[in-house]
Amino acid sequence: MTVRVTSVRLRGVDDSREQLDTKAFSVVEQVVALGRAERDDWRTARLALRATVPSREIETKGVWSNISVIAVLAEGATNVRTVARLSASGTDGREWVGEIELRREDHLDRATLAVHVVATVDATDGRIIASTQQDWLVDLTADAPLRDRQLDVSTISFARSTEWLRSFRDAPWIVETSGRMPAVRLNSDFEGLAALMEERGSKVESMMGEILLAHMCADVWTAVFHTAIGDLEIEEDGTPVFPADWRGAVLREMLPDIIPGREATDALREVHLRRTGQGSWADLQPRIQYAAARRAEVPKALATTIRDIERLDQETGA
Repeated sequence: MTVRVTSVRLRGVDDSREQLDTKAFSVVEQVVALGRAERDDWRTARLALRATVPSREIETKGVWSNISVIAVLAEGATNVRTVARLSASGTDGREWVGEIELRREDHLDRATLAVHVVATVDATDGRIIASTQQDWLVDLTADAPLRDRQLDVSTISFARSTEWLRSFRDAPWIVETSGRMPAVRLNSDFEGLAALMEERGSKVESMMGEILLAHMCADVWTAVFHTAIGDLEIEEDGTPVFPADWRGAVLREMLPDIIPGREATDALREVHLRRTGQGSWADLQPRIQYAAARRAEVPKALATTIRDIERLDQETGA
């Protein structure tokens, strides 16, 4: 089944309303960007939804009754879940419409929006018989409806910055993972670093820049993985849950290389058990380094640099 957000309305403290333009949500990306609002004092966002249900297949099965279509808006960071029931828009049971409201004070970052077809199956109520293949994302701060976020990279003088950064004044860069999104701080006091990262200068400097960039990206992947695995929500039975924000995306991306051949949920459980002392956490470190290096394309950058150096030597010798 599929679902579309057809409009977004914001309500302020004085009950004033604002209708966001269509650029605030993307059917292709399946993202709503509430940061496009022209006001900062909005309190609720009401999303109009239209779901398309495979009614013919449902009727053909004929083993369920009391069919309803439910929208669920949830965010793992705040453990908030809002549910709304949609209504049939026609007589064929294919189109369903409705609205769901997001309360700003209940959310922190990004909420997920899913729609399910629920029915009574074999005398059991509330069974899900169909769902959207991909959840919509409702981003509270983004001003563009993009699913993939860009990494925050900035150049700053560590020596003249905060006390925290001053303690790292000899480092070329630092990865911060405590904020809403990971951030990389390049040390402008590290002579020549900025020029190399921007690939300005000779061929040799350009090659060095590629290696440095790959190295930095590997550091980023390693740092964000350890942050993500160290801040998991655990269910009552001890099962770890994938975070809903960038941390969950990082874990899903890296786990296949860290625990190969396992389902994502099983791999997450295995890594969590090892990190909490029920297995060898140290044995996983080479796999984590390998997964980070692959995503940063360190092998590719190194191989390319070696070939370029050999070619440069040949040209110099000729």
